[in-house]
Amino acid sequence: MRKVLWWLIGGARGGSNRFRIIRTLEREPMNANQLASELDLDYKTIRHHLDLLTENDVLEPVGDGYGDVYFLTERMESNMDVLDTIAEQADLGDVDV
Repeated sequence: MRKVLWWLIGGARGGSNRFRIIRTLEREPMNANQLASELDLDYKTIRHHLDLLTENDVLEPVGDGYGDVYFLTERMESNMDVLDTIAEQADLGDVDV
């Protein structure tokens, strides 16, 4: 999971938005529309990041498709310390969540 998170958060364009999504969903599961509103990002941008995070076992959608609510996977929940380390090393400490 460390390598995946480094790629998704620390080493790739869009990492700060993915970090914000993970931190937001850690507090409260939401659907894509709610996330777009909460984070003031375009819906298509949110969908792109959700797809990447889901494909890499960071998020798990629950629902019927369109209105899926996203939760952190158990694997991600057990690696939140890794996320914190990456955020610190990638200088994401001041990213507004």
